[in-house]
Amino acid sequence: MFCAIVRGEVPASFVLREANVAAFLDARPVFKGHVLVVTTAHIEDFHALPAAEVGPYWLAAQRVSRAVESGLQAQGTFIGVNTKISQSVPHLHTHVVPRRKGDGLRGFFWPRTTYESDAEREGFAARIVAALG
Repeated sequence: MFCAIVRGEVPASFVLREANVAAFLDARPVFKGHVLVVTTAHIEDFHALPAAEVGPYWLAAQRVSRAVESGLQAQGTFIGVNTKISQSVPHLHTHVVPRRKGDGLRGFFWPRTTYESDAEREGFAARIVAALG
C-alpha cells in the first residue's frame, strides 16, 4: 500500500518527498494533521532499516514533527512506530500525531502494568542486556 502511494498510484496528501523518505497525511488520522513518515524503498519494519539510513530517516521524522507543531500550532506531537504486532501495513512507517493539552489522548494506547518486585524488574533488564550482547 505505501509503496503504491510513494509511486503515485494511490492518491495521498504529501507533506515531504525526498529520495529515501516521504511523508503524507494519514487517511484515518487520530487527529487532523496526523502524518505518516515512510521509507521510499520497501522496508518491512524498523528492524530491517539499514544502519546507514537510520539517521536520515529519524532526521526527516524530526523535521516533520517540528513542522506539525509549528504549522498546526500544536503544543507537541506523539511519535510512534510499531514493529510486526500492531503494524497494520508491512512497510516501515512512523506516526507523527499533533497533540494539544486536553485532546483526550492519554499517554500510550495500551494499559500499563507493574513489576512484582525489584528482582523481577532486574531480571527483565538482565535478559535484554544479554540479548544486546
